[in-house]
Amino acid sequence: MSNFVNLSIFENYQKYIDNEQEIREKIRLVVRKIEQNTKEAAIQLQIIHCDLSKIDNACAEARKTITACSENYQSLSELIPIGQYYRYSDHWTFITQRLVFIIAMVVYLEAGFLVTRETVAEMLGLKTNQVDGFHLDIEDYLMGILQMASELSRFATNSVTLGDYDRPLHISRFMANLNAGYRLLNLKNDGLRKRFDALKYDVKKIEEVVYDISIRGLKSITSEATEEPSNKENEQKHSSENVVGGTIESI
Repeated sequence: MSNFVNLSIFENYQKYIDNEQEIREKIRLVVRKIEQNTKEAAIQLQIIHCDLSKIDNACAEARKTITACSENYQSLSELIPIGQYYRYSDHWTFITQRLVFIIAMVVYLEAGFLVTRETVAEMLGLKTNQVDGFHLDIEDYLMGILQMASELSRFATNSVTLGDYDRPLHISRFMANLNAGYRLLNLKNDGLRKRFDALKYDVKKIEEVVYDISIRGLKSITSEATEEPSNKENEQKHSSENVVGGTIESI
């Protein structure tokens, strides 16, 4: 019995490998463009840590860059074969989380609330359901929000340095609600769980800033008045908790 190997089989394998490498190279080129835009947006937002008067302008410029990213995501989605999102997702997972953080930061600075996954997906031109194709993964959204928490912790400290003693109080309440929302999730012992564990340190850091403001008597009369218990405040508190909890539960 002769040992016979059909070499044409390996030729087909090589075609498959070449096609795979070509797809990944095209993906890398598009992802590099998204990375560059993301870096620009991150740089634009850094101004908030040294000049509070430029927050609105920084958010406006960051939004322009986010729009450019959405165009690149459209190009990226066209490269991914149907049903193979997670086969190539390692190329854009980190940068997508970074973009979620930037978008969440912009929305918070502009409006003071937690952006939903649906809104982030819309801004990036992505879907929210896996069956619809190229989508915003749930874990990428959650990781991005946790990155925002760390940035808010830093922002609270720098706000005090810049003479804004009310902002840390608002950030502290927001972070407390955010922490409560994440505690509704039963996270596995993976990267997301470890990143969530860091949230308690971000919350603690902001609480220390608020404590220092309180004992030094730096709270404004306005902020003290808003902290007095009232029916209106309780309604707003429950509403805020529902927003955070609803955002996470609806994912």
